[in-house]
Amino acid sequence: MASRRLLCSLLRSASRRSVSKPSNSNPPASTAPSQRPPAKVAGRGKITDEFSGAGAIGQVCQVIGAVVDVSFDEGLPPILTALEVMDHSIRLVHEVAQHLGENMVRTIAMDGTEGLVRGQTVLNTGSSITVPVGKATLGRIINVIGEPIDDEGELKTYHFLPIHREAPAFVDQATEQQILLSGIKAVDFLAPYQRGGKIGLFGGAGVGKTVLIMELINNVAKAHGWFYVIFVVGYS
Repeated sequence: MASRRLLCSLLRSASRRSVSKPSNSNPPASTAPSQRPPAKVAGRGKITDEFSGAGAIGQVCQVIGAVVDVSFDEGLPPILTALEVMDHSIRLVHEVAQHLGENMVRTIAMDGTEGLVRGQTVLNTGSSITVPVGKATLGRIINVIGEPIDDEGELKTYHFLPIHREAPAFVDQATEQQILLSGIKAVDFLAPYQRGGKIGLFGGAGVGKTVLIMELINNVAKAHGWFYVIFVVGYS
């Protein structure tokens, strides 16, 4: 009995000492405010997540067809940023494609560069090219910068999305392969289209590309009620 009481008293005293003695593994909390981790720095040395250069004014340095070089006095717009030419006869938007160094960027014009000269001012919009989205765009024809070109009036919508976005996650995509029935027997039998895939039509003038697209839209819309988005390159 005496040995049991002695053991209990030793355990109590040891527990009291461990509670009263501060642990070295848990230092006291500091009252100073914590600092934010440094932002990610790109290979060219600029903080890309906090800098967009919106509102900066540049000047046209060189025009080679659709390729236009623009210089900025301070800061360079990030890649894929939209630049808009000021005091021009038409709305001319450029997209930044490359950094050339010495505060100069190389851009691609989204329209003809006729009349564009060196020294013209260019505005950095601070974002990529955005286009209207939503139900107001159904049945409409718009160009690459989101302007309607079908003579049906302006698009009345407040919803816009950038043309450069991350792809949907794999969990949001369908994994099974399905055939898109076009209603054209020759296409469905010889070269069936995959639902959710991409379809490219290549051919010379007068071979029936437009007729095939119009027939495809008509058949699928009447049979399934799906939405069609068609991108046309180099089409008058």
